[in-house]
Amino acid sequence: MAKRCAICGKTYKVGRQISHSHKVTRRIFYPNLQKVRLKIDGKPKRVWVCTRCLTSKKLLLERV
Repeated sequence: MAKRCAICGKTYKVGRQISHSHKVTRRIFYPNLQKVRLKIDGKPKRVWVCTRCLTSKKLLLERV
C-alpha cells in the first residue's frame, strides 16, 4: 500500500533542492502521515492519515 492519506489522498510532491553553490537536484517532499485506527465498514482498521486531516473535524466520528 502506498503512503497516501486515506481521507484526502495527499501524496508526495516533486521539487528541487538548491545548494549554496546553486547546484540543483531533484527531491521529493513527503506529507506528514501518521497511522490512525479508523472504523471502515464497521471494522477498525489502521490507515495512513495526514496531520491536516487529523486536526480537522473530519475524523471525529470515525476514530476508534
